[in-house]
Amino acid sequence: MQPSRYPMARLTQFGVTSIHQYHPLMIVWWSAAFPGFGHFLLNHYLRATFLTLSEVIFNSLSHINEAIVFSFCGRFAQAKAILEPRWILGYIILFFVAIWDSYRLALYRNRLVDMAEFENAPLPNLRLFTSEVQYVQRKSPFVAALFSIFFPGMGQFYNHRIGLAFFAITWWWIYLTLSHVHESLIYILNGRITESIPILRMNWLMFMPSVMGGSIYQAYINAKEHNRLFSLEQRQYLTHRYRCSAVQIFSKSGGNA
Repeated sequence: MQPSRYPMARLTQFGVTSIHQYHPLMIVWWSAAFPGFGHFLLNHYLRATFLTLSEVIFNSLSHINEAIVFSFCGRFAQAKAILEPRWILGYIILFFVAIWDSYRLALYRNRLVDMAEFENAPLPNLRLFTSEVQYVQRKSPFVAALFSIFFPGMGQFYNHRIGLAFFAITWWWIYLTLSHVHESLIYILNGRITESIPILRMNWLMFMPSVMGGSIYQAYINAKEHNRLFSLEQRQYLTHRYRCSAVQIFSKSGGNA
């Protein structure tokens, strides 16, 4: 059988990879929130990994997050003094290139989805690998989002995106460790609020809202995509299985047969 020119989904030991429509401005939003997140949504994992790592490195070396915190506190002189101009230029270039590239890819991806839906190639349902079993099943978008709220990466784990889950969980532990959020939370729970603030590392803490938000959104959307693929695969199977059947569920006039 000749392979499909425009496949809609693939199953590997790392998860279910599929293409579906995205509003380009939504991709732009997540690329602006954290360079690389737009590419993660579009399943360009290598580019996304490179961009997210570059964001952390350039942001840390230029001290942008610390400057933002100082600006929010009205300490503009300290914000200006802490910035490193030699790294800021690289960060600006990275930021806008990531936005432009994700927007360009989103536009082209939507055209590929249209062609894939027109071709209607058979969708995979189950694949057995030595290290993993992958299959398409119905998922709860609410559960996927809830898991990501508790710990970013767990929603991707629920959605069988093993590689992305490992990446997200590993980096969340890094953010928790370097920001000292858990230690601060323990101080707060023990009523030692004044001691909970000085131990925080704001440059790492500032990454965390975008990371959590991106993980929640990606897990929620990916669960909905699982449900769509499940329905499409079932429709393809039933259409093929009963294409020669004389049984009609509905009459041509619209009434019951």
